[in-house]
Amino acid sequence: MTVLVVTGSSGGHIFPALSLLEILKARQGEIRTLLVLPKTGAKSNIIEGVKVKYISIRSIKLRLAWRNIVALFCFIKGSFESLFLLLEFKPDIVVGFGTLNCLPLVTLAWLFRIKSLIHEQNVIPGRANLLLAKICDRMAISFEQTKDYLKPQRAKVVLTGNPLRSSLQRVSREEASRFFGFSGEKFTILVAGGSQASHSINTGFLEAAAAIAAGRRPRVIHITGDEDYAFLDSAYRNLGIEAKLFTFLDQMQYAYSLADIAVCRGGATTIAELIHFLLPAIIIPYPYAYRHQAANAAVLEEKGAARVISDKALNSVGIKKELEDILDNPEKLRNMRLAFNSFSGAQADYLLMQEVLSLYG
Repeated sequence: MTVLVVTGSSGGHIFPALSLLEILKARQGEIRTLLVLPKTGAKSNIIEGVKVKYISIRSIKLRLAWRNIVALFCFIKGSFESLFLLLEFKPDIVVGFGTLNCLPLVTLAWLFRIKSLIHEQNVIPGRANLLLAKICDRMAISFEQTKDYLKPQRAKVVLTGNPLRSSLQRVSREEASRFFGFSGEKFTILVAGGSQASHSINTGFLEAAAAIAAGRRPRVIHITGDEDYAFLDSAYRNLGIEAKLFTFLDQMQYAYSLADIAVCRGGATTIAELIHFLLPAIIIPYPYAYRHQAANAAVLEEKGAARVISDKALNSVGIKKELEDILDNPEKLRNMRLAFNSFSGAQADYLLMQEVLSLYG
């Protein structure tokens, strides 16, 4: 059995693809796999032990600009590269995780009568997946609400959830505290602005933390990104706030296991991780993917597991108000955590693997 997996460049696309590849190889023994990524922007530092090929496709914006003309030529080139990969690898199944990168390979799979499966991480399907849903053999989704956007394809839609890395397993608070070098029990906040980090979240949260009375300031685990690390590190020291800062943290299971609440974006992978760790959150959807992230965040907000602030309203007053309300009312935080009980605890990677295997033969 040979499986070709194609995905986009962001961690939100690559992580579920890697999770599928990992469980396929672990559960099925001898199986040939190939991961296909775009040449530009792919996070190659998070990929280990997987055979990878690259194609020239890059994003195209719907406006007349030199960059888009170049991107169009790259799409044509990438389509030919996709054809050669398909002929060379001869997959039994093609699995796509969204973005323009998937269009040529899944379309070619349809032309060559190769079985294909598309996975959608967000509540609202992306444009590429909406197109490919018409020709793929199976459409796996992460949220029940996504079915409303795929009514003509309902017969082929299956709910699997969004696969997470196998390393993301809960550890005890004691073990997590030791990992960060913390001692004692203290209210802890995880601040993370997504795979690209977020300057607006970084500065907004810092101002909010500074506005909280000194004796009530929480402990902080902050994923800062590269550009803001130095100034945040200095600011936390000056404020006397106990904080551990990282430009990027691969071992997020420790942060999720220790945190009492997260301040974060609303990417599909982040939402899946919050659900997995039963972690209440204050979610600020990314403004340039607002429609997708706001819909993702609404899934948690409607259940009472999260509160949502728009990026436009992101300021020290807004975050400070939310944080102080939770600090003053521990029962509210407890109820937010209990709200996660309404979400399915099924293993998304296993369910997705089963759907892939069902297409074989």
